[in-house]
Amino acid sequence: MSKEDKKNGGKRPGSGRKHGTGTYMEATSVIRVPDSQKPVIASFLEAYAKKQRLRQMEGNLDSVGEFAQLAETLDSLSLPLYQSKVPAGLPSPADSDEESRMDPNGYLIQDPANTFFVTIQGESMIEAGLLPGDKAIVNKRKQASIGDIVLAMIDGEFTIKTLAKQKNGDPKLLPANSSGKYEPILIQGKMQFAIWGVVTGSFRKF
Repeated sequence: MSKEDKKNGGKRPGSGRKHGTGTYMEATSVIRVPDSQKPVIASFLEAYAKKQRLRQMEGNLDSVGEFAQLAETLDSLSLPLYQSKVPAGLPSPADSDEESRMDPNGYLIQDPANTFFVTIQGESMIEAGLLPGDKAIVNKRKQASIGDIVLAMIDGEFTIKTLAKQKNGDPKLLPANSSGKYEPILIQGKMQFAIWGVVTGSFRKF
């Protein structure tokens, strides 16, 4: 290294923006464009940046499947709830320890007018008990808090994750899968982000 390089500092190894970061997830350069074309080019670059973000998040999103609304009328059900605890199977018909009766609709759904279902896809939330094919119950009116499992939209794509905060206060979405296959999604820059509801439960059919 020359004395001049030492004096000016020079470019240090590992300095500068890391590869795969920034608005476009790649290196950029300065160019001159006609003033009249600035809006056109800006619009194109915004669309390109969105595409790059989605490509980067593709493995972490686990987009949800079909949306389903509740039936117009939610009939109440009254099924026996037994007091006895069994490792597997059902209580014997001879059991006389029926404790009460239970309405599964009332147990799962407290706010029918603001509740809908989505189908879980992928395995990013398996440690929260949400498996592929499960129906997640989403309340669109409930205020989301840190730690809630939410249905979120990121740049037009839906996903279910746990809501958390970055150090700067911006939101981030956490998976519930310790395999290392899924990474947190950091909400930043010009990302279109909205919470569509809080997941209040789920059910599955064996």
